[in-house]
Amino acid sequence: MTIILFLLIFGLVVISHEFGHFLLAKKNGIRVVEFSVGMGPTLFHFKKGETIYSLKALPIGGACVFDGEDGMMAKEGVPDEGSFLAASVWARISSVVAGPLFNLILAYVLSLIVVAFTGSNRPVIQTVLPGSAAEAAGLQSGDRITKINGERIHLGQQVTLISWLNKGEDLTVEYVRGGESGRVTVTPAYDSAAGRYYMGFMGVSEYFRCNALEVFQYGFYELEYWVGSTFKSLGMLFTGQVTRDDVAGPVGIAQMVGETYETEKEYGIGYVILSMMNITILLSVNLGILNLLPVPALDGGRLVFLLIEAVRGKPIPPEKEGMVHLAGMAALMLLMVFVLFNDISRLFS
Repeated sequence: MTIILFLLIFGLVVISHEFGHFLLAKKNGIRVVEFSVGMGPTLFHFKKGETIYSLKALPIGGACVFDGEDGMMAKEGVPDEGSFLAASVWARISSVVAGPLFNLILAYVLSLIVVAFTGSNRPVIQTVLPGSAAEAAGLQSGDRITKINGERIHLGQQVTLISWLNKGEDLTVEYVRGGESGRVTVTPAYDSAAGRYYMGFMGVSEYFRCNALEVFQYGFYELEYWVGSTFKSLGMLFTGQVTRDDVAGPVGIAQMVGETYETEKEYGIGYVILSMMNITILLSVNLGILNLLPVPALDGGRLVFLLIEAVRGKPIPPEKEGMVHLAGMAALMLLMVFVLFNDISRLFS
């Protein structure tokens, strides 16, 4: 069951990403040579029109291959009609950006479904612990937090994430109490046993059922939360605050899916489906954001070259760009091998 659920989640996330590329490429008259899910050896394929649709053996990605995107030119340096290079720069930009955008659209649609069925929560303090930093600052149970350090707060989990990432810095907390707004400075206290700083709340979420309009509103807040947490996680990665044990690849994700299934199955199929949707939201947002990083071979790396072309009015020589992306792809393959080895090592640790 773990394998089945993982493949369904992986397939949905990857297909939505590649379908974004596919749809915008077709709209802009760009030929799509291959639409594939997975990487490595081909398990099976079929051809419809000018495109080969294939399923690969390894669940670690996918591809929507545009004709001519590798920098190969027709005779006399003129791109073939319908090739990637023959399209306008803005058509190519939209085709590249569409993949990550469709991941975010998928995440939003799933967030709407989850919120519609399970409701959401407001960032309302349930209990202020005696002697805590929150009590010293004057916060009380029932206060609804609206901002922390200028960041708008809509969900309780936003407060939890900020608290978890805090390294002892002061937090300016804005709140509403009895219809009146207030602002205090909270200096989180260090808990040596837990090895982290705490603001001093015991619960900071007030559950409620959403009406029709609130479903769209809080579905967006859910998406906003996952996008924000992804960027914060990337920041921690680049500053060395994330270790190799905090990074997971396909095996680690499959393990998380399996553990979630074992936890939720006793509550019924509905809970399993909603939990799998939450995992899909997380992975779809991560895939969308990571692909926009300005790294060669990723969508963000291609986007950098296209934006340079849009500014300077002429493209970087395709063969040179192709070499950069080839080097980036080689580096990504090495990273995938490392992550896979890390995942397997954790299984036996």
